[in-house]
Amino acid sequence: MAKNLIKRMDYLKYFDEYVDSDFIKVFTGIRRCGKTSILYSIIDELKNKGINDDNIIFISFEDPDYYLVENFKDLDKLVYEKVKDISGKIYLFFDEIQEVDKWEKSINGYRVKLDCDIYITGSNSKLLSNELSTLISGRYLEIKVYPFSFKELLQYKKQIEKIDLSEADERKLFNNYYINYGGMPSILAFNTDEFRKSALRDIFNTIILNDVVNRFSIKKIDLFNRFVRYMMNTVGQTFSSNSIKNYLKDKNIHTTQDTLLKYNEFLQQSFFLIKCRRQDLIGKKLLKFQEKYYAMDHGFHHAIVESNQKRIPRVLENIVFVELLRRGYEVDVGIINKKEIDFVCQKVDKRIYIQVSYLMEREDTINREFGPLLSIPDKYDAYVLSMDDEDMSRDGIKHMNIIDFLKGNEI
Repeated sequence: MAKNLIKRMDYLKYFDEYVDSDFIKVFTGIRRCGKTSILYSIIDELKNKGINDDNIIFISFEDPDYYLVENFKDLDKLVYEKVKDISGKIYLFFDEIQEVDKWEKSINGYRVKLDCDIYITGSNSKLLSNELSTLISGRYLEIKVYPFSFKELLQYKKQIEKIDLSEADERKLFNNYYINYGGMPSILAFNTDEFRKSALRDIFNTIILNDVVNRFSIKKIDLFNRFVRYMMNTVGQTFSSNSIKNYLKDKNIHTTQDTLLKYNEFLQQSFFLIKCRRQDLIGKKLLKFQEKYYAMDHGFHHAIVESNQKRIPRVLENIVFVELLRRGYEVDVGIINKKEIDFVCQKVDKRIYIQVSYLMEREDTINREFGPLLSIPDKYDAYVLSMDDEDMSRDGIKHMNIIDFLKGNEI
């Protein structure tokens, strides 16, 4: 079933740890980021353990065969019919479960009534935050799924395409492919710029139409599309609904700040945008204004707005931000003495500070990147990441090449 798939071990490790447990495994993430493929990989693992095909039930709510399953009653009728003659433990897989109204009632019922192990995916960040989710509260494990990392792209080239890449080849792949097209797995099969962009546009349209416009009954489609493009073109910049309102007003498009804030929330719920809060490093508090937003996958900007080659510094910042989330960090923007630190990263008892730059060819650029890190009063690790090959580490602050950071595990 999992033909032409790599084993995404960052996600499959949860299978090894929680298979046959009472926990419902919930994989959440933007559409087409690889959630379904992870389910297929888990099914392969089950078969390798000797589980019979009859004991594995896979239902995708993007499959036309299941379009008539609209609510939990429809789902119960379907599932109980499928399992009635099965003996032994049952493995239930539900793909894009948010399409089923009040799905939590069904899932909780199966957990209680059947001898089963449950895996579900969803493309909405509020999947587990509504009132019905209290039914499975404390009984699920949420695993956030991201598009391919650069390391996973290299893994795909090696394992699926059987290509051995030299270090020079890896850098070329990063500069010519990953910077432009990002990590959406489904475009990897395309070999031309035209097809890759077309595939990304199709994914973009599916996300915007299915997960935003239809779900939230947006009427002003043109206004919403302009808002989306504005947000894609300003990733990594301070968000201001008033600035967007004035930008649209200059184009004779009038709206309210409340509408724009709702649009912003809708894009976050669909995992299209990710909020990065601001943290006062002296006062040790989060600031409830001037947040930044990053794209879940930077390839959409290249396909929808303009070439990523024109905005490489911002694209690199976006790539690093999402990679830090993949590695399990909570990430904020840091403010100290009116200077900004790109990323303040916290994971359990580990804390690091990161500045991201494109190239540091001049001394004033080096001072600009290292300076704020030198102002931090605590002694946690600090890094400057750039595309420079020369090691510019100084004063206890480590410099790393961005590609080496993406390939390694040091941070």
